[in-house]
Amino acid sequence: MKQSSPEPLRPRRTGGRGARRAAALVTIPLLPMTLLGASPALADASGARLTELREDIDAILEDPALEGAVSGVVVVDTATGEELYSRDGGEQLLPASNMKLFTAAAALEVLGADHSFGTEVAAESAPGRRGEVQDLYLVGRGDPTLSAEDLDAMAAEVAASGVRTVKGDLYADDTWFDSERLVDDWWPEDEPYAYSAQISALTVAHGERFDTGVTEVSVAPAAEGEPADVDLGAAEGYAELDNRAVTGAAGSANTLVIDRPVGTNTIAVTGSLPADAAPVTALRTVDEPAALAGHLFEEALESNGVTVKGDVGLGGVPDDWQNAEVLADHTSAELSEILVPLMKFSNNGHAEMLVKSIGQETAGAGTWDAGLAGVEDALSGLGVDTAGLVPNDGSGLSRGNLVTADTVVDLLGQAGTAPWEETWSASLPVAGESDPFVGGTLANRMRGTAAEGVVEAKTGTMSGVSALSGYVPGPEGELAFSIVNNGHSGPAPLAVQDAIAVRLAEYAGHQAPEGTRTMRGPVQGSGELECSWVQAC
Repeated sequence: MKQSSPEPLRPRRTGGRGARRAAALVTIPLLPMTLLGASPALADASGARLTELREDIDAILEDPALEGAVSGVVVVDTATGEELYSRDGGEQLLPASNMKLFTAAAALEVLGADHSFGTEVAAESAPGRRGEVQDLYLVGRGDPTLSAEDLDAMAAEVAASGVRTVKGDLYADDTWFDSERLVDDWWPEDEPYAYSAQISALTVAHGERFDTGVTEVSVAPAAEGEPADVDLGAAEGYAELDNRAVTGAAGSANTLVIDRPVGTNTIAVTGSLPADAAPVTALRTVDEPAALAGHLFEEALESNGVTVKGDVGLGGVPDDWQNAEVLADHTSAELSEILVPLMKFSNNGHAEMLVKSIGQETAGAGTWDAGLAGVEDALSGLGVDTAGLVPNDGSGLSRGNLVTADTVVDLLGQAGTAPWEETWSASLPVAGESDPFVGGTLANRMRGTAAEGVVEAKTGTMSGVSALSGYVPGPEGELAFSIVNNGHSGPAPLAVQDAIAVRLAEYAGHQAPEGTRTMRGPVQGSGELECSWVQAC
Protein backbone atom coordinates (compact mmCIF):
# COMPACT_ATOMS: atom_id res chain seq x y z
CA MET A 1 0.00 0.00 0.00
CA LYS A 2 1.40 3.40 -0.84
CA GLN A 3 2.20 5.34 2.32
CA SER A 4 1.50 9.05 2.26
CA SER A 5 4.44 11.24 3.14
CA PRO A 6 3.53 13.81 5.79
CA GLU A 7 4.68 17.37 5.28
CA PRO A 8 5.78 19.57 8.20
CA LEU A 9 2.88 21.60 9.56
CA ARG A 10 5.04 24.72 9.58
CA PRO A 11 8.82 25.25 9.33
CA ARG A 12 10.48 24.44 12.65
CA ARG A 13 12.19 27.29 14.45
CA THR A 14 15.68 26.07 15.20
CA GLY A 15 18.04 26.98 17.98
CA GLY A 16 15.67 26.85 20.96
CA ARG A 17 16.42 28.71 24.15
CA GLY A 18 20.17 28.63 23.63
CA ALA A 19 19.98 30.68 20.42
CA ARG A 20 17.66 33.24 21.97
CA ARG A 21 19.89 33.43 25.04
CA ALA A 22 22.95 34.26 22.94
CA ALA A 23 21.07 36.83 20.87
CA ALA A 24 19.49 38.74 23.73
CA LEU A 25 22.20 38.95 26.38
CA VAL A 26 23.70 42.25 27.47
CA THR A 27 27.23 42.80 28.66
CA ILE A 28 26.29 42.83 32.36
CA PRO A 29 26.94 39.25 33.54
CA LEU A 30 24.46 37.31 35.65
CA LEU A 31 25.91 36.62 39.08
CA PRO A 32 25.67 32.93 39.98
CA MET A 33 23.15 32.06 42.67
CA THR A 34 25.69 29.96 44.56
CA LEU A 35 29.07 31.63 45.04
CA LEU A 36 31.27 29.02 46.70
CA GLY A 37 34.72 30.47 47.21
CA ALA A 38 33.65 33.94 46.05
CA SER A 39 34.70 37.08 47.87
CA PRO A 40 32.33 38.37 50.59
CA ALA A 41 31.67 41.50 48.54
CA LEU A 42 30.58 39.47 45.52
CA ALA A 43 28.36 37.24 47.63
CA ASP A 44 26.81 40.31 49.25
CA ALA A 45 26.09 41.78 45.80
CA SER A 46 24.33 38.58 44.75
CA GLY A 47 22.30 38.57 47.95
CA ALA A 48 21.29 42.18 47.44
CA ARG A 49 20.12 41.47 43.88
CA LEU A 50 18.05 38.54 45.05
CA THR A 51 16.51 40.58 47.86
CA GLU A 52 15.61 43.31 45.37
CA LEU A 53 14.05 40.75 43.02
CA ARG A 54 11.87 39.34 45.79
CA GLU A 55 10.79 42.80 46.92
CA ASP A 56 9.89 43.76 43.35
CA ILE A 57 7.77 40.65 42.82
CA ASP A 58 6.04 41.26 46.14
CA ALA A 59 5.24 44.80 45.02
CA ILE A 60 3.93 43.64 41.64
CA LEU A 61 1.61 41.16 43.38
CA GLU A 62 0.04 44.02 45.32
CA ASP A 63 -1.70 45.14 42.14
CA PRO A 64 -5.43 45.87 42.66
CA ALA A 65 -6.25 43.45 39.83
CA LEU A 66 -5.44 40.63 42.27
CA GLU A 67 -7.64 41.88 45.09
CA GLY A 68 -9.27 38.84 46.71
CA ALA A 69 -7.26 36.43 44.57
CA VAL A 70 -4.85 33.66 45.51
CA SER A 71 -1.61 33.59 43.53
CA GLY A 72 0.84 30.73 43.51
CA VAL A 73 4.18 32.13 42.33
CA VAL A 74 7.43 30.16 42.29
CA VAL A 75 10.78 30.92 40.63
CA VAL A 76 13.68 28.44 40.58
CA ASP A 77 17.19 28.62 39.17
CA THR A 78 17.33 25.38 37.20
CA ALA A 79 21.15 25.38 37.18
CA THR A 80 21.43 25.22 40.98
CA GLY A 81 17.95 24.15 42.05
CA GLU A 82 17.76 27.19 44.32
CA GLU A 83 14.27 28.58 44.93
CA LEU A 84 14.53 32.32 44.29
CA TYR A 85 10.93 33.20 45.11
CA SER A 86 7.88 31.45 46.49
CA ARG A 87 4.43 32.59 47.46
CA ASP A 88 1.69 30.01 48.06
CA GLY A 89 3.68 27.57 45.97
CA GLY A 90 1.98 24.57 47.56
CA GLU A 91 -1.57 25.89 47.19
CA GLN A 92 -3.72 23.73 44.90
CA LEU A 93 -5.21 25.98 42.23
CA LEU A 94 -7.03 25.73 38.91
CA PRO A 95 -4.42 25.79 36.10
CA ALA A 96 -6.58 26.61 33.04
CA SER A 97 -4.46 25.86 29.96
CA ASN A 98 -1.29 25.37 31.99
CA MET A 99 -2.68 21.83 32.22
CA LYS A 100 -1.41 21.35 28.66
CA LEU A 101 2.16 21.44 29.97
CA PHE A 102 1.52 18.16 31.78
CA THR A 103 -0.31 16.62 28.82
CA ALA A 104 2.40 17.55 26.32
CA ALA A 105 5.21 16.26 28.53
CA ALA A 106 3.39 12.97 29.12
CA ALA A 107 2.69 12.56 25.40
CA LEU A 108 6.37 13.03 24.59
CA GLU A 109 7.28 10.48 27.25
CA VAL A 110 4.68 7.88 26.28
CA LEU A 111 4.26 8.30 22.53
CA GLY A 112 7.60 9.86 21.59
CA ALA A 113 8.42 12.96 19.58
CA ASP A 114 8.46 10.93 16.36
CA HIS A 115 5.01 9.39 16.90
CA SER A 116 2.54 9.82 14.04
CA PHE A 117 -1.17 9.08 13.73
CA GLY A 118 -2.76 6.98 11.01
CA THR A 119 -6.07 6.95 9.16
CA GLU A 120 -7.11 4.10 6.86
CA VAL A 121 -9.81 3.24 4.35
CA ALA A 122 -10.70 -0.47 4.33
CA ALA A 123 -13.12 -2.87 2.68
CA GLU A 124 -13.88 -6.55 3.25
CA SER A 125 -12.04 -7.44 0.06
CA ALA A 126 -10.40 -5.92 -2.98
CA PRO A 127 -12.80 -4.59 -5.64
CA GLY A 128 -14.14 -7.08 -8.16
CA ARG A 129 -13.91 -6.83 -11.91
CA ARG A 130 -16.75 -4.31 -11.96
CA GLY A 131 -15.04 -2.13 -9.37
CA GLU A 132 -17.50 -2.91 -6.60
CA VAL A 133 -17.04 -3.34 -2.86
CA GLN A 134 -19.78 -3.99 -0.36
CA ASP A 135 -19.11 -1.60 2.53
CA LEU A 136 -16.32 0.91 3.03
CA TYR A 137 -14.78 1.96 6.34
CA LEU A 138 -12.97 5.21 7.12
CA VAL A 139 -10.95 4.27 10.22
CA GLY A 140 -9.59 7.01 12.48
CA ARG A 141 -6.84 6.51 15.05
CA GLY A 142 -6.60 9.87 16.73
CA ASP A 143 -5.04 12.16 14.12
CA PRO A 144 -5.67 15.75 15.34
CA THR A 145 -4.56 17.26 12.02
CA LEU A 146 -6.51 15.21 9.46
CA SER A 147 -7.77 17.70 6.85
CA ALA A 148 -10.37 17.72 4.10
CA GLU A 149 -7.44 17.68 1.65
CA ASP A 150 -6.17 14.48 3.28
CA LEU A 151 -9.61 12.92 2.85
CA ASP A 152 -9.60 13.87 -0.81
CA ALA A 153 -6.15 12.30 -1.28
CA MET A 154 -7.39 9.06 0.29
CA ALA A 155 -10.50 9.12 -1.89
CA ALA A 156 -8.23 9.41 -4.94
CA GLU A 157 -6.28 6.36 -3.68
CA VAL A 158 -9.52 4.41 -3.32
CA ALA A 159 -10.42 5.26 -6.90
CA ALA A 160 -6.91 4.33 -8.04
CA SER A 161 -7.33 0.91 -6.39
CA GLY A 162 -10.13 0.20 -8.86
CA VAL A 163 -13.19 0.95 -6.74
CA ARG A 164 -16.04 2.52 -8.67
CA THR A 165 -19.06 1.62 -6.54
CA VAL A 166 -19.72 1.03 -2.85
CA LYS A 167 -22.83 -1.15 -2.96
CA GLY A 168 -23.51 -0.84 0.75
CA ASP A 169 -22.71 1.83 3.31
CA LEU A 170 -19.79 4.08 4.20
CA TYR A 171 -18.91 3.80 7.89
CA ALA A 172 -16.96 6.38 9.88
CA ASP A 173 -15.07 4.28 12.44
CA ASP A 174 -13.98 6.26 15.50
CA THR A 175 -13.85 3.32 17.93
CA TRP A 176 -10.12 3.86 18.63
CA PHE A 177 -11.47 6.17 21.34
CA ASP A 178 -14.56 5.62 23.47
CA SER A 179 -17.87 7.37 22.80
CA GLU A 180 -17.50 10.01 25.55
CA ARG A 181 -17.35 13.25 23.62
CA LEU A 182 -17.06 15.82 26.44
CA VAL A 183 -15.60 15.84 29.94
CA ASP A 184 -18.28 15.58 32.61
CA ASP A 185 -17.87 19.07 34.07
CA TRP A 186 -17.34 21.10 30.89
CA TRP A 187 -19.98 23.81 30.74
CA PRO A 188 -22.84 23.00 28.33
CA GLU A 189 -23.07 26.64 27.27
CA ASP A 190 -19.53 26.35 25.85
CA GLU A 191 -20.42 23.51 23.47
CA PRO A 192 -21.01 25.63 20.32
CA TYR A 193 -17.51 27.10 20.45
CA ALA A 194 -14.29 25.69 19.01
CA TYR A 195 -12.52 25.46 22.38
CA SER A 196 -15.17 22.95 23.55
CA ALA A 197 -15.52 20.73 20.48
CA GLN A 198 -16.47 17.08 20.86
CA ILE A 199 -13.54 14.66 21.07
CA SER A 200 -13.38 11.81 18.55
CA ALA A 201 -10.71 9.50 17.13
CA LEU A 202 -11.92 10.52 13.65
CA THR A 203 -12.29 14.26 13.21
CA VAL A 204 -11.47 16.80 10.51
CA ALA A 205 -9.16 19.71 11.29
CA HIS A 206 -9.92 23.20 9.98
CA GLY A 207 -7.39 25.80 8.88
CA GLU A 208 -3.70 26.17 9.61
CA ARG A 209 -4.34 25.98 13.36
CA PHE A 210 -6.06 22.60 12.93
CA ASP A 211 -9.21 23.24 14.96
CA THR A 212 -11.06 19.93 15.19
CA GLY A 213 -14.77 19.13 15.18
CA VAL A 214 -15.80 22.51 13.77
CA THR A 215 -17.13 24.17 10.66
CA GLU A 216 -16.60 27.75 9.51
CA VAL A 217 -19.97 29.47 9.22
CA SER A 218 -20.10 32.52 6.97
CA VAL A 219 -22.96 35.05 7.06
CA ALA A 220 -23.30 37.80 4.45
CA PRO A 221 -25.91 40.54 4.08
CA ALA A 222 -28.47 40.42 1.28
CA ALA A 223 -30.87 43.19 0.25
CA GLU A 224 -32.31 45.21 3.11
CA GLY A 225 -35.18 43.33 4.73
CA GLU A 226 -34.17 40.00 3.20
CA PRO A 227 -32.80 36.98 5.11
CA ALA A 228 -29.04 37.02 5.50
CA ASP A 229 -27.09 34.56 3.35
CA VAL A 230 -25.59 31.72 5.40
CA ASP A 231 -22.93 29.24 4.27
CA LEU A 232 -22.32 26.31 6.66
CA GLY A 233 -18.88 25.58 5.24
CA ALA A 234 -17.72 21.99 5.67
CA ALA A 235 -20.99 21.11 7.43
CA GLU A 236 -23.15 22.07 4.43
CA GLY A 237 -25.41 19.09 3.90
CA TYR A 238 -24.46 17.60 7.27
CA ALA A 239 -25.69 20.07 9.89
CA GLU A 240 -29.16 21.61 9.85
CA LEU A 241 -29.59 25.35 9.40
CA ASP A 242 -32.08 27.52 11.27
CA ASN A 243 -31.64 30.91 9.65
CA ARG A 244 -33.66 33.70 11.24
CA ALA A 245 -31.13 36.44 10.58
CA VAL A 246 -32.24 39.42 8.53
CA THR A 247 -30.44 42.13 6.59
CA GLY A 248 -30.79 45.49 8.28
CA ALA A 249 -30.50 48.97 6.89
CA ALA A 250 -27.04 50.24 5.99
CA GLY A 251 -25.37 51.64 9.08
CA SER A 252 -27.71 49.86 11.48
CA ALA A 253 -26.52 47.83 14.47
CA ASN A 254 -24.98 44.41 13.96
CA THR A 255 -26.81 42.04 16.34
CA LEU A 256 -25.90 38.80 14.58
CA VAL A 257 -25.66 35.63 16.74
CA ILE A 258 -24.35 32.30 15.43
CA ASP A 259 -25.15 29.42 17.77
CA ARG A 260 -25.50 25.65 17.96
CA PRO A 261 -28.16 24.91 20.60
CA VAL A 262 -27.06 22.24 23.08
CA GLY A 263 -28.11 18.74 22.08
CA THR A 264 -28.67 19.58 18.42
CA ASN A 265 -26.75 19.47 15.18
CA THR A 266 -28.36 22.71 14.07
CA ILE A 267 -26.60 25.99 13.39
CA ALA A 268 -28.99 28.74 14.48
CA VAL A 269 -28.38 32.22 13.08
CA THR A 270 -30.38 35.13 14.49
CA GLY A 271 -30.26 38.91 14.70
CA SER A 272 -29.59 41.56 12.08
CA LEU A 273 -26.62 42.22 9.81
CA PRO A 274 -26.40 45.67 8.17
CA ALA A 275 -26.68 45.73 4.37
CA ASP A 276 -23.28 47.44 4.12
CA ALA A 277 -21.49 45.09 6.52
CA ALA A 278 -18.69 42.74 5.54
CA PRO A 279 -19.40 39.01 5.78
CA VAL A 280 -19.08 37.57 9.27
CA THR A 281 -17.33 34.23 9.82
CA ALA A 282 -17.23 32.11 12.96
CA LEU A 283 -16.10 28.62 13.89
CA ARG A 284 -18.88 26.53 15.41
CA THR A 285 -18.77 22.94 16.57
CA VAL A 286 -20.76 20.07 15.09
CA ASP A 287 -22.39 17.10 16.75
CA GLU A 288 -20.50 13.82 16.13
CA PRO A 289 -17.30 14.93 14.35
CA ALA A 290 -16.72 11.43 12.95
CA ALA A 291 -20.02 11.59 11.09
CA LEU A 292 -18.94 14.90 9.56
CA ALA A 293 -15.69 13.21 8.49
CA GLY A 294 -17.75 10.48 6.86
CA HIS A 295 -19.91 13.05 5.10
CA LEU A 296 -16.86 14.87 3.73
CA PHE A 297 -15.25 11.60 2.68
CA GLU A 298 -18.37 10.59 0.75
CA GLU A 299 -18.22 13.92 -1.08
CA ALA A 300 -14.54 13.33 -1.83
CA LEU A 301 -15.28 9.85 -3.15
CA GLU A 302 -18.00 11.20 -5.42
CA SER A 303 -15.66 13.88 -6.79
CA ASN A 304 -13.11 11.14 -7.53
CA GLY A 305 -15.60 9.00 -9.40
CA VAL A 306 -16.63 6.59 -6.64
CA THR A 307 -20.37 6.21 -5.93
CA VAL A 308 -21.69 5.29 -2.49
CA LYS A 309 -25.15 3.71 -2.93
CA GLY A 310 -25.92 3.27 0.76
CA ASP A 311 -25.83 5.59 3.74
CA VAL A 312 -23.08 7.27 5.72
CA GLY A 313 -23.01 6.37 9.39
CA LEU A 314 -20.95 5.60 12.47
CA GLY A 315 -19.67 2.08 13.01
CA GLY A 316 -16.61 0.05 13.81
CA VAL A 317 -14.81 -2.39 11.53
CA PRO A 318 -16.13 -5.92 12.29
CA ASP A 319 -13.93 -7.93 14.66
CA ASP A 320 -13.66 -10.84 12.21
CA TRP A 321 -11.96 -8.72 9.56
CA GLN A 322 -8.64 -10.52 9.73
CA ASN A 323 -8.01 -10.07 6.03
CA ALA A 324 -9.54 -6.66 5.44
CA GLU A 325 -8.26 -4.88 2.36
CA VAL A 326 -6.67 -1.50 3.09
CA LEU A 327 -7.40 0.63 0.03
CA ALA A 328 -5.91 3.93 1.19
CA ASP A 329 -4.14 5.45 4.17
CA HIS A 330 -2.75 8.66 5.53
CA THR A 331 0.00 9.28 8.07
CA SER A 332 0.11 12.52 10.04
CA ALA A 333 3.12 14.67 10.75
CA GLU A 334 5.11 13.67 13.82
CA LEU A 335 4.09 14.67 17.33
CA SER A 336 7.02 17.10 17.46
CA GLU A 337 5.29 19.12 14.72
CA ILE A 338 1.76 18.68 16.03
CA LEU A 339 2.74 20.09 19.44
CA VAL A 340 3.39 23.49 17.81
CA PRO A 341 -0.25 24.40 17.04
CA LEU A 342 -1.35 22.60 20.21
CA MET A 343 0.83 24.64 22.58
CA LYS A 344 1.23 27.89 20.63
CA PHE A 345 -2.54 28.32 20.18
CA SER A 346 -3.67 26.36 23.25
CA ASN A 347 -5.69 23.84 21.24
CA ASN A 348 -8.01 22.04 23.65
CA GLY A 349 -9.14 19.36 21.22
CA HIS A 350 -5.58 18.30 20.46
CA ALA A 351 -4.77 17.98 24.15
CA GLU A 352 -7.76 15.72 24.82
CA MET A 353 -6.97 13.56 21.79
CA LEU A 354 -3.45 13.10 23.14
CA VAL A 355 -4.82 12.03 26.52
CA LYS A 356 -6.96 9.33 24.91
CA SER A 357 -4.05 8.29 22.68
CA ILE A 358 -1.94 7.88 25.82
CA GLY A 359 -4.71 5.68 27.21
CA GLN A 360 -4.59 3.51 24.10
CA GLU A 361 -0.82 3.23 24.30
CA THR A 362 -0.59 2.43 28.01
CA ALA A 363 -3.80 0.50 28.67
CA GLY A 364 -5.36 -0.33 25.32
CA ALA A 365 -8.29 1.97 26.10
CA GLY A 366 -8.90 5.33 24.43
CA THR A 367 -10.63 6.83 27.48
CA TRP A 368 -10.05 9.80 29.74
CA ASP A 369 -9.66 7.52 32.78
CA ALA A 370 -6.96 5.40 31.14
CA GLY A 371 -5.27 8.40 29.55
CA LEU A 372 -5.10 10.51 32.70
CA ALA A 373 -3.72 7.56 34.64
CA GLY A 374 -1.11 7.21 31.91
CA VAL A 375 -0.30 10.92 32.17
CA GLU A 376 0.33 10.67 35.91
CA ASP A 377 2.47 7.54 35.53
CA ALA A 378 4.54 9.19 32.80
CA LEU A 379 5.10 12.30 34.87
CA SER A 380 6.13 10.26 37.89
CA GLY A 381 8.54 8.33 35.69
CA LEU A 382 9.97 11.63 34.51
CA GLY A 383 10.70 12.51 38.12
CA VAL A 384 7.86 14.97 38.75
CA ASP A 385 6.32 14.96 42.22
CA THR A 386 2.63 14.67 41.33
CA ALA A 387 1.27 14.90 44.88
CA GLY A 388 -0.15 18.36 44.14
CA LEU A 389 -1.62 17.42 40.77
CA VAL A 390 -5.28 16.46 40.27
CA PRO A 391 -6.02 15.99 36.54
CA ASN A 392 -9.58 15.85 35.21
CA ASP A 393 -8.82 16.55 31.54
CA GLY A 394 -5.83 17.25 29.33
CA SER A 395 -6.57 20.79 28.19
CA GLY A 396 -7.45 22.70 31.36
CA LEU A 397 -11.03 23.41 30.38
CA SER A 398 -12.27 21.37 33.36
CA ARG A 399 -12.60 23.08 36.71
CA GLY A 400 -11.81 19.75 38.33
CA ASN A 401 -8.10 20.14 37.54
CA LEU A 402 -5.79 21.22 40.34
CA VAL A 403 -2.08 22.00 40.32
CA THR A 404 0.40 23.81 42.52
CA ALA A 405 2.97 26.28 41.27
CA ASP A 406 5.58 24.02 42.91
CA THR A 407 4.42 21.10 40.75
CA VAL A 408 4.48 23.18 37.57
CA VAL A 409 8.05 24.34 38.25
CA ASP A 410 9.07 20.78 39.07
CA LEU A 411 7.70 19.70 35.67
CA LEU A 412 9.53 22.53 33.92
CA GLY A 413 12.78 21.49 35.55
CA GLN A 414 12.43 17.82 34.65
CA ALA A 415 11.31 18.57 31.09
CA GLY A 416 14.32 20.82 30.61
CA THR A 417 16.64 17.83 30.92
CA ALA A 418 14.53 15.27 29.00
CA PRO A 419 15.70 13.84 25.65
CA TRP A 420 12.83 15.66 23.96
CA GLU A 421 13.69 19.05 25.51
CA GLU A 422 14.26 20.73 22.12
CA THR A 423 10.82 19.67 20.89
CA TRP A 424 9.25 20.81 24.16
CA SER A 425 11.00 24.18 23.96
CA ALA A 426 10.01 24.76 20.32
CA SER A 427 6.33 24.28 21.17
CA LEU A 428 6.10 27.01 23.81
CA PRO A 429 4.89 30.53 22.96
CA VAL A 430 7.66 33.17 22.90
CA ALA A 431 7.02 36.65 24.29
CA GLY A 432 6.56 39.42 21.74
CA GLU A 433 7.30 37.32 18.63
CA SER A 434 4.89 38.47 15.92
CA ASP A 435 4.93 35.23 13.90
CA PRO A 436 1.94 33.40 15.41
CA PHE A 437 3.68 30.04 14.98
CA VAL A 438 6.46 31.36 17.23
CA GLY A 439 4.77 33.85 19.54
CA GLY A 440 1.46 32.01 19.76
CA THR A 441 -0.63 33.32 22.65
CA LEU A 442 2.31 35.53 23.73
CA ALA A 443 2.74 37.23 20.33
CA ASN A 444 1.31 40.53 21.57
CA ARG A 445 2.61 40.40 25.13
CA MET A 446 5.82 41.88 26.60
CA ARG A 447 6.86 43.61 23.38
CA GLY A 448 9.49 46.30 23.86
CA THR A 449 10.65 44.80 27.17
CA ALA A 450 13.57 42.71 28.37
CA ALA A 451 11.32 39.66 27.98
CA GLU A 452 10.72 40.07 24.24
CA GLY A 453 12.09 37.10 22.33
CA VAL A 454 13.42 35.64 25.56
CA VAL A 455 10.61 34.42 27.81
CA GLU A 456 8.92 31.26 26.57
CA ALA A 457 5.90 30.16 28.52
CA LYS A 458 2.48 28.56 28.41
CA THR A 459 -0.51 30.80 29.00
CA GLY A 460 -3.83 29.85 30.55
CA THR A 461 -7.00 31.87 30.98
CA MET A 462 -10.64 31.38 31.83
CA SER A 463 -13.11 33.17 34.08
CA GLY A 464 -11.42 33.86 37.41
CA VAL A 465 -8.34 31.79 36.46
CA SER A 466 -5.14 32.83 34.74
CA ALA A 467 -1.62 31.40 34.57
CA LEU A 468 1.76 31.87 32.94
CA SER A 469 4.54 29.32 33.40
CA GLY A 470 7.80 28.78 31.56
CA TYR A 471 11.44 29.71 31.25
CA VAL A 472 13.78 32.71 31.25
CA PRO A 473 17.23 31.81 29.85
CA GLY A 474 20.38 33.46 31.14
CA PRO A 475 24.16 33.11 30.71
CA GLU A 476 24.54 30.92 33.81
CA GLY A 477 21.55 28.72 33.01
CA GLU A 478 17.90 29.58 33.15
CA LEU A 479 15.04 30.39 35.48
CA ALA A 480 11.86 28.32 35.60
CA PHE A 481 8.77 30.10 36.87
CA SER A 482 5.08 29.55 37.43
CA ILE A 483 2.40 32.16 38.12
CA VAL A 484 -1.09 30.79 38.81
CA ASN A 485 -3.82 33.31 39.68
CA ASN A 486 -7.22 32.21 40.97
CA GLY A 487 -10.20 34.15 42.26
CA HIS A 488 -9.69 37.55 40.64
CA SER A 489 -13.01 39.21 39.87
CA GLY A 490 -12.05 41.33 36.88
CA PRO A 491 -10.27 40.62 33.61
CA ALA A 492 -7.30 38.26 33.53
CA PRO A 493 -4.30 39.88 35.28
CA LEU A 494 -2.03 39.40 32.29
CA ALA A 495 -0.17 42.65 32.93
CA VAL A 496 0.76 41.43 36.41
CA GLN A 497 2.12 38.19 34.99
CA ASP A 498 3.99 40.10 32.29
CA ALA A 499 5.55 42.46 34.84
CA ILE A 500 6.90 39.50 36.80
CA ALA A 501 8.25 37.82 33.66
CA VAL A 502 9.92 41.06 32.54
CA ARG A 503 11.50 41.47 35.97
CA LEU A 504 12.85 37.92 35.77
CA ALA A 505 14.27 38.61 32.32
CA GLU A 506 16.08 41.65 33.70
CA TYR A 507 17.37 39.62 36.61
CA ALA A 508 18.66 36.99 34.19
CA GLY A 509 20.77 39.60 32.39
CA HIS A 510 18.53 40.85 29.59
CA GLN A 511 17.62 44.46 28.98
CA ALA A 512 14.76 46.32 27.39
CA PRO A 513 15.20 48.39 24.24
CA GLU A 514 16.64 51.83 24.98
CA GLY A 515 14.08 54.25 26.39
CA THR A 516 11.76 51.59 27.81
CA ARG A 517 10.78 52.17 31.43
CA THR A 518 10.61 49.15 33.73
CA MET A 519 7.73 48.85 36.20
CA ARG A 520 8.86 48.04 39.73
CA GLY A 521 5.57 48.35 41.60
CA PRO A 522 1.89 47.58 40.96
CA VAL A 523 1.19 47.56 37.23
CA GLN A 524 -2.47 48.60 37.30
CA GLY A 525 -3.73 46.69 34.34
CA SER A 526 -4.82 43.46 32.73
CA GLY A 527 -5.35 41.96 29.32
CA GLU A 528 -7.73 40.05 27.13
CA LEU A 529 -8.41 36.33 27.17
CA GLU A 530 -6.29 34.09 24.99
CA CYS A 531 -7.97 33.11 21.73
CA SER A 532 -8.70 29.53 22.73
CA TRP A 533 -11.09 30.74 25.42
CA VAL A 534 -12.93 33.50 23.58
CA GLN A 535 -16.18 32.83 21.72
CA ALA A 536 -15.30 35.20 18.88
CA CYS A 537 -12.16 33.16 18.13
